[in-house]
Amino acid sequence: MQSAFASTPMLKSSFVSTPSISPKASFELSKAGVDPKAVAQAKAKAASQDFEAVFLNSMVNQMFTAIGGEGPFGDKGGTGIWRSMMADEYSKSFAKAGGIGIAGQVYQTLLAQQEARVSP
Repeated sequence: MQSAFASTPMLKSSFVSTPSISPKASFELSKAGVDPKAVAQAKAKAASQDFEAVFLNSMVNQMFTAIGGEGPFGDKGGTGIWRSMMADEYSKSFAKAGGIGIAGQVYQTLLAQQEARVSP
């Protein structure tokens, strides 16, 4: 079953495909004394935070549409650009600070998918 969010091109790469590393890269990391599993977990953590940031960005942009000409940018020509940039930064900041809990669930799912790939 595929998530409704997976149809979005930006989300497809971070949600549908499990962040993992190739066997060759795993061997090279092991040889260098780096735990490949820790690297894969760090990639999964970053992907889950990115997914939550994209979701929060969508929510924040929807909230900003109701503001109209009010707020810190007024109602000038470039308002939309500045608001979208502010929404991007807000959503990244919220996701990094813990967000609303989506990243944790996505992270657990990605780890389960990684374990399923490794297990026969």
